[in-house]
Amino acid sequence: MKLNRFGSAAIIAVAGTMLLSSCAANEDAPAASTSGAALSGTLVGAGSSAVGAAQTTWISAFQTANDGVTITYDPSGSGAGRTAFLAGGVDFAGSDRAFNDEEIATGGAVGCAPDSGIVQLPLYISPIAIIFNLDGIDSLNMSPATVAGIFAGTITTWNDPAIAAENEGVTLPSTTISPVHRSDDSGTTENFTDYLYAAAPDVWTTEADGVWPTAITGEAAQGTSGMVDAVTNAPGTIGYADASRAGALGTVSVEVNGEYVPYSAEAAAAIVDESPFIDGRPDFDLSIALDRTPDAAGTYPVVLVAYLIGCETYADSAKAELVKSYFTYMASPDGQAAAAADAGSAPISSTLFDRVTTAIAVIS
Repeated sequence: MKLNRFGSAAIIAVAGTMLLSSCAANEDAPAASTSGAALSGTLVGAGSSAVGAAQTTWISAFQTANDGVTITYDPSGSGAGRTAFLAGGVDFAGSDRAFNDEEIATGGAVGCAPDSGIVQLPLYISPIAIIFNLDGIDSLNMSPATVAGIFAGTITTWNDPAIAAENEGVTLPSTTISPVHRSDDSGTTENFTDYLYAAAPDVWTTEADGVWPTAITGEAAQGTSGMVDAVTNAPGTIGYADASRAGALGTVSVEVNGEYVPYSAEAAAAIVDESPFIDGRPDFDLSIALDRTPDAAGTYPVVLVAYLIGCETYADSAKAELVKSYFTYMASPDGQAAAAADAGSAPISSTLFDRVTTAIAVIS
């Protein structure tokens, strides 16, 4: 299983300034596991901005326990992270979606040994919050069709009958709705549009993609921070972002089998455990086919799973040792608890933990 090679220009373009570099040690950080030997060296990662807060926590804890190691992570977006990994510009990537079959079939990643496969580990589970800015309104109920109609541009005012019917007793303004979408190639966008296409296909007719459909207009914002800033600064706006960044913005409870379910880490984790792994992948590729139309009560289907992606076999064995140790820490109960506390993610289940640790063991 190999991935497409990119030239050095892609490395320069994507793996630029590392925004989360060499984070300061956190005296309260949980102990980070190592291989048992003294570790040293540098790891460079890039990708998902949704996982940026968790990476800050993980890097700080790991460097505290391994003072000879320096790790940097650039939250440049999932698409940028995957491109940088393929080009050899980073040692590992974070992505809010796994590499798909078409990408896997095209060739190998530069930093991996010839004919190496890739390890894809679902280590960050988080709800995607549908965020909005309306004075005096903290939460709203919406069906999948209503959410899809807003982002497709067919529901254009906040007091539209479709919204009002689901929110009895709420005084909705006649303000024009201003949908905000990501301007970059975003795994959050791909997960969000996957939800819209699966749950409301009669309204949202465009298949999932990390790039927002050009035929559907609206305000564009770069990265998770740009999305949150755009909604925070403009009344009447609505967008979508990793739930850890929702802050004081209003949020939507989505309808699942007649029940309106607010986002929560627990409800997001429940979707992951209900969803199957993608068929035909090796045991070290734990790509999940998320179920966006669940039957189980209390599940929240607008969820992203961020994958930490590395080589099965690295061209540089020293990098392999560092990646293996860092991935082991992120997957550990301490690592998952730290991310849950600081980034609001859902710890992986014990069943998934067992699969993940088996997959990490193949890295060499």
